[in-house]
Amino acid sequence: MVNQLNITTPSFDEDFKLLLTKNRDTENDVTGVVKEILKNVRDSGNQAVFDYTEKFDHLSLNEDNMRVSEQEINQAIIDSEPETIDALKIAAKRINDFHIRHLPEDDNMTDAEGVELSVRWNAVSAAGIYVPGGKAVYPSSVLMNAIPAKAAGVERIIMVVPAPNGYLNPLVLAAANISGIDEIYKIGGAQAIGALAYGTETIKPIDVIAGPGNAYVAAAKKEVFGTVGIDMIAGPSEILVVSDNKNDPAWIAIDLLSQAEHDEVAQSILITDDSAYATKVIDAVDEHLKTLPRANIARTSWQNQGCVIVVENMDQVPDLVDQIAPEHLELALDNANEFSKRIRNAGSIFVGRYTPEAIGDYIAGPNHVLPTSGSARFSSGLSVLNFMKRSTVIECTKESLEILGPPAMKLATEEGLDAHKNSIGIRLE
Repeated sequence: MVNQLNITTPSFDEDFKLLLTKNRDTENDVTGVVKEILKNVRDSGNQAVFDYTEKFDHLSLNEDNMRVSEQEINQAIIDSEPETIDALKIAAKRINDFHIRHLPEDDNMTDAEGVELSVRWNAVSAAGIYVPGGKAVYPSSVLMNAIPAKAAGVERIIMVVPAPNGYLNPLVLAAANISGIDEIYKIGGAQAIGALAYGTETIKPIDVIAGPGNAYVAAAKKEVFGTVGIDMIAGPSEILVVSDNKNDPAWIAIDLLSQAEHDEVAQSILITDDSAYATKVIDAVDEHLKTLPRANIARTSWQNQGCVIVVENMDQVPDLVDQIAPEHLELALDNANEFSKRIRNAGSIFVGRYTPEAIGDYIAGPNHVLPTSGSARFSSGLSVLNFMKRSTVIECTKESLEILGPPAMKLATEEGLDAHKNSIGIRLE
């Protein structure tokens, strides 16, 4: 039975806190194993990657076949349904059109003392996209990770994807082609992250790694951060639906299951102000589970991680939402747009009764790589900014240095840094 909370019960605050602090990461600590893999890749390059690929993916690689060939990419496109290719192209255009609008602009000013102050933005030189090969295949994630990098102006984008027993999903390769990626390697796991970060005889190192993966990939990304930049450490998927009683319960139920079917530790939460309606949604979930292909996964997620919260009125909801800080937030309400302005913490907000979260996973345009596990309190979804960095530029004239130099020298003296003071003073003598 799904967890049910009511804001009127004396134990609600304690029960809600338990919901917030529940650890859904059931993976064992793999840090030690990952460190060893990364060290071997750093020390032995290709050979370590080949050995781990043989061990974990049962695939023999060498310098000649580790990269996906142009022929393999073309064959993947032929093997994909034309209608699906068209859908990917529509999604790609919408994703690009949205993300390219958020390219930052350079800025410069001359202050009252005559100092020129500027900000210049540049894309990183190279980015690596990790594509998982786990419980499902996600060509949409290829688009979501690669297109913002392309829009940012990254010159070299490479993709790594595991090929268990030599199999690569054609749609993943087709999505890479649509995204403008042709440098693709048949490697996965921590060894692929190491190859991207440190480079091998075949793979030149990159600057930023983006893309989700299993516990080994997540741990590897943590370890190489600092050598390279990373997008984020993504946890299990989550959705929070705020619904009044004017929605068809079956709609809300399937929205909740749209995330529950991802993974047994995904989390789906419903907040409503009508207890009778909450019961109808729970019943509708049970009905959907009778026919859903991934029912076993979704049922485990719903029963072990899901929650239904009943409030007295919708004015109590924004505070609860901000404490949860969900990855995905659906607002199936009257005046949902106005209500959304009361929310501070959410990865992506889906406004109104006709905006299911799933539309954002594929084709709306904003990114579906979003902060999880409450990290929407301090972070944002993937964007062009993840693949860019800014440089500040300062230019003093002799006259402006004469104005700013003495107070700067005073501060340097207080900090006991004489070379700092003298590097200014020598120009004023």
